[in-house]
Amino acid sequence: MATAYQSFNLHTTPEKFYIEACDDGTNDVLAIDRVSTEMTLTGRKDVPPSAVTKPICGIMGTIRLVAGMYLIVITKKRKVGDLFGHAVWKAVDFDVISYKKTVLHLTDTQMQDNKTFLSMINNVLTTDGFYFATDYDLTHTLQRLSNTSPDFQEMSLLERADQRFVWNGNLLREFIAQPETLIRLAARQGIKGR
Repeated sequence: MATAYQSFNLHTTPEKFYIEACDDGTNDVLAIDRVSTEMTLTGRKDVPPSAVTKPICGIMGTIRLVAGMYLIVITKKRKVGDLFGHAVWKAVDFDVISYKKTVLHLTDTQMQDNKTFLSMINNVLTTDGFYFATDYDLTHTLQRLSNTSPDFQEMSLLERADQRFVWNGNLLREFIAQPETLIRLAARQGIKGR
């Protein structure tokens, strides 16, 4: 099974976002153009030294609001346990980052609407219970996983996920067509039993 990367750096420039996988032995960087929204896979050497860098735990996806596209990233996670030796994480903090450098292109009404939508998104993101694993499928029952074909087991977590339980499936639609499947995470909303 293809596993997702464990840790990332988000490098931000006025022109692009660079999402760097920080796992040992990888050089993968996903570059997202902030104007065209085009995504390309590149290497660490292409990240400008002037970029503002911060660690992130994963990507929830993108969303289009009145002001344009926004990137939603997980900035903090907490380990809630292990499932058959696989770490299960709870996403506890997020950033919603605009592709646009300014909102001056909006009218006052549009600015207020955009502010309201951002508030609604942040309200949803602060809802307790977004869980993910980078190397285990949380969207299927153990019984179902034990009865799957070897081909199914070789698929990436997002490709094989039961979409009924992928909370951020719609947010990931811009990434779905991209070959960089290891960069994104399927988040499941739920309640962890004690």
